[in-house]
Amino acid sequence: MFKGRGKRKAGGTGQGVDLGTEITASLVVFLVALPLCIGVAVASGTPAELGIISGVVGGLVVGMTRGSTLQVSGPAAGLTALVAETVEAHGIAMLGVIVLMSGLLQIGLGMIRLGRMFQAISIAVVQGMLAGIGLPLMFSQSYPLADAAAPGTAIENILGFPAHVLDTFSNAQTAIAALLGIATVVLSFVWKKVPGPVRRIPAALVAVAIGILVAALPGVEVKTLQVGDLLASVQFPGPEQFAGLADPAVLTAVFTFTVIASAESLFTAAAVDRMHDGPRTRYNSELIAQGAGNTVCGILGALPMTAVVARSSANVQAGAKTRLSRTLHGLWLLGFALLLPSVLALIPISVLAGVLVHSGWKLLGPEQFPKMWRQDRGEFVVMTITTGVIVATALLEGVLVGLAAGIVLAALRMSQTSVEHRVEGDTAKLVMTGNATFLRLPKVIDALEAVGSAGTPRIRLDLMGVTHLDHACRSQIEEFVEQKRASQTVRVELLLPDLPAAKQKPKRKPRPESTPDSSPESRPTPSPESRSTPSPESRSESWSGLRRQPVSPSWPPPQPHERSSSGALYDAFYGPSQPGPSAEWYYLDTRPFEGLQDSEEARWRDYRG
Repeated sequence: MFKGRGKRKAGGTGQGVDLGTEITASLVVFLVALPLCIGVAVASGTPAELGIISGVVGGLVVGMTRGSTLQVSGPAAGLTALVAETVEAHGIAMLGVIVLMSGLLQIGLGMIRLGRMFQAISIAVVQGMLAGIGLPLMFSQSYPLADAAAPGTAIENILGFPAHVLDTFSNAQTAIAALLGIATVVLSFVWKKVPGPVRRIPAALVAVAIGILVAALPGVEVKTLQVGDLLASVQFPGPEQFAGLADPAVLTAVFTFTVIASAESLFTAAAVDRMHDGPRTRYNSELIAQGAGNTVCGILGALPMTAVVARSSANVQAGAKTRLSRTLHGLWLLGFALLLPSVLALIPISVLAGVLVHSGWKLLGPEQFPKMWRQDRGEFVVMTITTGVIVATALLEGVLVGLAAGIVLAALRMSQTSVEHRVEGDTAKLVMTGNATFLRLPKVIDALEAVGSAGTPRIRLDLMGVTHLDHACRSQIEEFVEQKRASQTVRVELLLPDLPAAKQKPKRKPRPESTPDSSPESRPTPSPESRSTPSPESRSESWSGLRRQPVSPSWPPPQPHERSSSGALYDAFYGPSQPGPSAEWYYLDTRPFEGLQDSEEARWRDYRG
């Protein structure tokens, strides 16, 4: 094996590059990509050659960029329905202009750095996305595995599977094709257990070789790949097609292609990054790379492209470590389609379908569901919802629903509120801790009603342990306090935490202009009496007085464990530490008082020298 060590340019890493592994991985990706390119093109209502062109661009253009290391791009099944609708509505000649403009728009989005927002995706959604792609892939490829056509949607493919199995083994030729496909799947699972250097040969290549030999036997008639003239299928957009951009329906299609292709590519990047420990995706660079690829595809009149999980996972599983493998896979697509189409015609479709079934199983990862159930049942629900919606609808819809489910789960968990109410003597007390959001508003209302109906002359609402108090809960509490105080039959104490929405600064006198006599050294030192805790009747005057009084030349301000017996120094910085017996509104402000911080900072600088 040839090894190049320390060549960062080859793959974007500083590690040694095993060229043999990169080449074999590229061949595996080529075998996975080839049937996908053809299948997506045919399903989109376009010539099969256009799918291969998009696959070549995905390898040679996007593959050489620095956005992602192991992610592989090409025509994707997620855009099949949209492409088919666009071709039917505007014609295949107009498809190139739409893809071209979408690519330019993607480049613009990447340049203004909107790609990183796709990093905010939970592991449960990523795993659900992989499973949602893998399960339909397995069922859809089970039909070409037996030389049959898939019925259509993922649900239709799943429901029609039992009848498909019965039809397969009722015909000798389809049974042979199915056995070739099944043998490919089995070989893919057991090949890694083969001893010796033979194991370094990818199982997919071995399966293709066996398939070609079986297909060449007399009396065997299985379907093989058929590729036409690649160059003749290229359609450059002309002035007539560019003039069609004045149509609002065409502009809508451009925007739709941009959003879906960008979302699928970057969601796939998040999934592929979790499959390996190599360099992470640069999301903005990857978005620009995808845009460049779609721009070239549009110029050539080919299909739009995105990053594809099936090819990317095959690349990772084959041991690739650099961008070389995904770039070479585009070269293999181009070379075989242009120079060796007769070789492609020898490969049975059922063998390639078997390779894809194995990839689908690896994406599904059935063992991840019980593992997630044991670790976090809430995340298990998000994962299952994501998978189910993708299978029932499409990739983008499923991911969006999964993200919404994850946000709801996070909101519920962030709203863990503890509310306790009890009666102690002549006081009904309510103590609340945690995150008080609108999701817990019914619980808060019930507790307020309980203390309000206790019939005691005093009510004490202690919210000092609340870490987040949203507008809905705060408004409800303030309304309750105002109603009770307006009745003049009960005295209400409200203790609020130091939250931005709850801060109520006490009034103070205007600060006098600075004079030579107002320096810290010229100010009188307060007597112990002036530093004592103010009485309830003179609290506001004491607070404003404390703001103007100097403190001990120490910085930073004293901490709770450094308080004197009277607590005056700590109170001067932070306010009184406990509410008085008749407190109507109490708050804790942890910031130093205005007017003291500047002088103390100056003293501290002088002290440090």
